Amino acid sequence: MFEQGRESHIEIFERTRRGSEGHCRLWDQCVRRCRSAKGSARFSQHRLLGKQDYLRIQKDETNWGTFTRQPREHRRLMSRINKNVILALLTLTSSAFLLFQLYYYKHYLSAKNGAGLSKSKGSQIGFDSIQWEGWFRIAENMGFQCLKIESKDPRLDGIDSLSGTEIPLHYICKLAAHAIHLVVFHERSGNYLWHGHLRLKGHIDRKFVPFRKLQFGRYPGAFDRPELQQVTVDGLVLLIPKDPVHFLEEVPHSRFIECRYKEARAFFQYLDDNTVEAVAFRKSAKELLQLAARTLKKLGVRFWLSSGTCLGWYRQCNIIPYSKDVDLGIFIQDYKSDIISAFHDAGLPLKHKFGKVEDSLELSFQGKDDVKLDIFFFYEENDHMWNGGTQAKTGKKFKYLFPKFTLCWTEFVDMKLHVPCETIEYIEANYGKTWKIPVKTWDWKRSPPNVQPNGIWPVSEWDEVIQLY
Repeated sequence: MFEQGRESHIEIFERTRRGSEGHCRLWDQCVRRCRSAKGSARFSQHRLLGKQDYLRIQKDETNWGTFTRQPREHRRLMSRINKNVILALLTLTSSAFLLFQLYYYKHYLSAKNGAGLSKSKGSQIGFDSIQWEGWFRIAENMGFQCLKIESKDPRLDGIDSLSGTEIPLHYICKLAAHAIHLVVFHERSGNYLWHGHLRLKGHIDRKFVPFRKLQFGRYPGAFDRPELQQVTVDGLVLLIPKDPVHFLEEVPHSRFIECRYKEARAFFQYLDDNTVEAVAFRKSAKELLQLAARTLKKLGVRFWLSSGTCLGWYRQCNIIPYSKDVDLGIFIQDYKSDIISAFHDAGLPLKHKFGKVEDSLELSFQGKDDVKLDIFFFYEENDHMWNGGTQAKTGKKFKYLFPKFTLCWTEFVDMKLHVPCETIEYIEANYGKTWKIPVKTWDWKRSPPNVQPNGIWPVSEWDEVIQLY
C-alpha cells in the first residue's frame, strides 16, 4: 500500500557501522503487532537490492515508521536494542502530535497593510514557548536530544511591527541511533493545513541527523484538512487520516508558494484603488472564483490562476480591479465534456465557446454584475505549452506560447489554489519584463509578447468553433 520512497512526517533512521547492525527482532515484533492490529495499522514489505527489507508502519496522521532488516549474519547485535526504546519513541511522537493538533497559529493584518492581504479568523490558541520548553525538558529527561527549527510567519512578511514573530516549523529529537522528525501543521484560511520548509540556519549542527534523508517538509506544503480516526497500537491511542491513501497521494504534489506580501505592500503604497467600483468588483470576482473552484473540484478537474488573475496574485496578492474578469487555466488532457453543464447548473451560463478540444479551446461563462469567467485550455508541445485565441468576427486564430511549467499551491482570497510553480517565467511570457507596471489598456491580439498568428478557421467550421450566446 505504501511504496518505498514515500515522504513521511517521521523517519526513523538506523545508523550502521559497516553494515553490521541487525534488525531481525525488531522486524518480527513489528510484523506481529501489525498483523494483530487487524487494520489498526497497515504495513507493506518491500524487497530491495542488497537483500535489505523495509517495513513502513502507519502510526498516526504525521507519523510513519521505517524499520530495516539486515542479512542474518548481522542480526546478533539486535538484542542490544531494547523494546522500551521503541515504545519511548512512539510515546514521545504520539504525544507531540496531539500537542500539535492543539496548536493553530493565527495572524492579524490591518487594512493599512493592503486590501490584498488575506485575514484569518479567530485567535491564537495552543502552547506558548514556556509549555514547549516543558515538553522539551520531558523529552530530554527521557534521554532525547532535541532540535527545534522556527521561522518568521511568511504571512507577516513586510510588517515591521511584527518582524520578530516566529512560529514553530520542525522539531527533531534523537535517541541513540534513532531520530524523530516532527513537522508542525498550521491551519490556514480556506480550511487547509500548511507546513513550512526545513531550512537549516547557520548555527544548526549539520551532523545532528542525516538531514538529507528528511524528505518531508523540505519545501513548504499545503494539504486538504483530513478527517481523522482514532486507532490503538501497542496500547497507544493514535490519530491517523481516515483516508491515508489520499493523504499520501497529496505529498508529492503539496509544494506551496507564498504570496509575496512584502512586494504587495510596496505596490499598494505606490498604487491602490479603494474606490466603490473597485471594492465591488473585487467582491464579485472573489465570489465568482470561489464558485468556479467548487465546481471544478467536484468534477475533479485541475486548474490554476492564469493571465490577469495570476498577475494580480503575484504582483499585489489581490484581484486587479480593472481586469473585469477572472482567468483560469486547465490542461487540455483534464478537459471533461460535462464542464459546460456543471457551470450552467452552478448558475454560470456559457457566454462563448471558441475552438474545439483538438485545437484552441476556450470557454467563457457569465457571472453576476457583468463579471465573466474565462477558461483557457493549454496544449503541450515538445519544448513549450500554449493556449489559443479566436477572433469571432474574422475567424483568425492566435497562439500564446509559454515555457513548460508545473503546478504549486498558494493561498489567494482565502482559498487554496494552484499557480504555475515557475511563476516569473509564466508572468513574463504573458506580460513581458515590465509586468510590475499597471496597464489598463490591453489588446489581447497585440499586447501580449507571447502572442503569434495561428492561421484562420475554415468558414465551414465556424458554427462549431465560434459559438456566441
